Amino acid sequence: MKPRGILMMEHRLIEKMIDVIREEIMRMEDTGKADPQFIDTAVDFIRIYADKTHHGKEEDILFRLLEGKKMDAEDAMMMKELIEDHKYGRKTVAELVEAKEKRQEGDAKMVSVIVEKLKALVDFYPEHICKEDDAFFPNTETLFSNVELQNMISEFYDFDKNMIHEKYKLVVDQLEKRRI
Repeated sequence: MKPRGILMMEHRLIEKMIDVIREEIMRMEDTGKADPQFIDTAVDFIRIYADKTHHGKEEDILFRLLEGKKMDAEDAMMMKELIEDHKYGRKTVAELVEAKEKRQEGDAKMVSVIVEKLKALVDFYPEHICKEDDAFFPNTETLFSNVELQNMISEFYDFDKNMIHEKYKLVVDQLEKRRI
């Protein structure tokens, strides 16, 4: 397996979650109600799995290693675009959380904002994934030797091992803040 195989397998899970979110959007549009537990679950998935785990591998490992390579102008531009995409995803999720909190405080108009932010994510991820799977990953993979690719896979696995500890440290930190 190559590093892009790992990243592409993660994409398949993200796509499944996007399908679930798409179904929830339809339910919300039909009922006019937002399920805060669903939103919390979707936000947790996107923040921890899609962003910290998946985008973390891209930004902290793949993109870092690519900085030492001679990428062509198109791939260098695409890497910058992908980084901006990641920032857009983070911003949209933060806006979703804000809308959910306002809805829980009683602002009924926030259901439409929640739907809008979820739709933005549902539209964003497939296009973003396509850029990576179809162009960026195959193009840039050729810049690495087989040894470098295997070392990258090892870094990916080490990165993943640390994620479980980060996840549950965050859970405990959030629970402690509630007590204060």
